[in-house]
Amino acid sequence: MADAVTPRDDDYAQWYQDVVRNGQLAENSPARGCMIIKPNGMALWENMRDQLDQMFKDTGHENFYFPLFIPERFLEREAEHVEGFAKECAVVTHSRLKTDEEGDLIPDPESELGENYIVRPTSETLIWDTYSKWIQSYRDLPLLYNQWANVVRWEMRTRLFLRTAEFLWQEGHTAHATKDAAVDEAERMLDVYETFAEEYMAMPVRKGRKSERERFPGAVNTYCIEALMQDGKALQAGTSHFLGQNFAKAFDCTFTDENNEETHVWATSWGVSTRLIGALIMTHSDDQGLVLPPKLAPHQVVIVPIYFDDEQEGDVLPVCEHMQEELEDRGIRVKMDDDQTESPGWRFTEHELRGVPVRLALGPRDLGNDVVEVARRDTQEKETVPQDGVVDHVEDLLDDVQQNLYDQAQERQETYTHVVDDYDAFKEVINEEGGFVWAHWDGTEETEARIQEETSATIRLIPFDRDEDDPGEDMVTGEPSEGRVLFAQAY
Repeated sequence: MADAVTPRDDDYAQWYQDVVRNGQLAENSPARGCMIIKPNGMALWENMRDQLDQMFKDTGHENFYFPLFIPERFLEREAEHVEGFAKECAVVTHSRLKTDEEGDLIPDPESELGENYIVRPTSETLIWDTYSKWIQSYRDLPLLYNQWANVVRWEMRTRLFLRTAEFLWQEGHTAHATKDAAVDEAERMLDVYETFAEEYMAMPVRKGRKSERERFPGAVNTYCIEALMQDGKALQAGTSHFLGQNFAKAFDCTFTDENNEETHVWATSWGVSTRLIGALIMTHSDDQGLVLPPKLAPHQVVIVPIYFDDEQEGDVLPVCEHMQEELEDRGIRVKMDDDQTESPGWRFTEHELRGVPVRLALGPRDLGNDVVEVARRDTQEKETVPQDGVVDHVEDLLDDVQQNLYDQAQERQETYTHVVDDYDAFKEVINEEGGFVWAHWDGTEETEARIQEETSATIRLIPFDRDEDDPGEDMVTGEPSEGRVLFAQAY
């Protein structure tokens, strides 16, 4: 039996670790700051990946793959980019090891590379060097490509899924003939992320652009979706960047347009990562463990046969197997748990900890009454359903669980979204209640930095639909503000 889950109100950070551990999602690696993703966690990521991959392809994108190693000189060619990532880069300097006189392994001095290689923190530089060779004419555009990969960003303070030195992600890199086409692409992919978060993760998000201080290094504009976790902190769940012509100029990527004039290419990049698993945990899980939305759960239904001798097995198991077949025929992911070495109660608890949305249990008494016990993970409610109607019932129930999880998260977001005008009120809300806070800002980095230093809150986004008819005064400086922006403490 797994260890008990620490209540959220007692120790939220420990609760999160307990949910990850008991949900069999991941564990810490011997390599400091890295994680081992376990089969249940990998199955969850695969479901996310497969759905997103199809959404990318439905919007005209194709997958490719670029190497893990990037020559150091490539990062130097886009000044803002290298400055943004320099402190997070892992650097490869030698190609082999040797044993010294004491028998210890050391880098072989004779294998020094001469040119350092960076372990990929993101791939813009390598990809744009290649695009400069692939793109010659407007007929070569647009390039709509994506890659699924791992990246390394050296982190000092790590937490499984939320912030690790190595993580899995996708990174889209597109090239366009015009500014408008690139901006449209960046906004379209943000819409894809919003749809995925809300319809599949059952996680409502806010959408907008980042302040200049929070932009991706090398971007002209960064667009984002932000979600609110149960502890009142925000989590950036996806970003899409309009890169302008910055990388095209750095890597001399030009094309001949329809007027036979040479001009630089316009660019975007966009990505989400295994951080989404952390978002899923902190949006839906409870003090009993992991809660997963049915659309992404590795197993949407678990069937637990209950019997105590061979005769009962012969009666119960075929009915359970038939239910499994019927559910799978409907496209439902089903696990049959016929592990008779453990008690039914133990098995129930294990699947609850793993967040399986619906559990079916059938024993001799249920068989005699022609019913099945049905339990839903989100509300922990149980009911008995006639056997001949259980498949239809489960199909409807999965939809209901998915919607209920979204509704709960949406209600929480609305409850913990505040509008303030006074800085003292802002600090009180941020420190005592948390959540999203709409407040006026004068648009300066100095004020933004001061607010972060004094409250740990950052500007999560500037809304696309910012109300230009709602000018005001900055809550700190009293200077004019063009409109409210969204603040929160964040992961």
